[in-house]
Amino acid sequence: MSLKISPVTDADVEAIAALAHIVWQDTYPGIITQAQIDFMLEQRYDPRRLLGELAMPDVWWDKATLDGELVAFTSSLLTATPGEMKLDRIYVDPTRQRLGLGGRLIAHVAQRALAQGCQTLILAVNKRNERAIAAYRKHGFVVRQAVCVDIGNDFVMDDFIMARLLR
Repeated sequence: MSLKISPVTDADVEAIAALAHIVWQDTYPGIITQAQIDFMLEQRYDPRRLLGELAMPDVWWDKATLDGELVAFTSSLLTATPGEMKLDRIYVDPTRQRLGLGGRLIAHVAQRALAQGCQTLILAVNKRNERAIAAYRKHGFVVRQAVCVDIGNDFVMDDFIMARLLR
């Protein structure tokens, strides 16, 4: 099996959105309501939004393919804080989790962050997403703060901000 990490292209947008739906439906029921899942998927994975992000110079989208099949993706961006990059999204196909794909993607983003002069990689994770929190801890992230952000439509993101110092 051959894993390849490469930039997401315009042609990948539909497949990225489809994989996001699969992962969210596997992960978030019981953590947030189905109404919030639907709202966030519609908001964050609208093809026009994804295409716009692909064109931004300080936002990077990467995909992981295993023998040519899309199995995971990530997006990262420079934050307003100098020396800091945010791992904004990282999703692995539920049937391919626990194979080290997420770790490979985190390492890929960490290398990009270092190349951009960053010393810290941060991410936001739902406080009730225990599986993800455990995985992030395994990869050196620690909780930096708790936040509750109003995202509209009477929904909030009740998250931990986790950080990892880069070497």
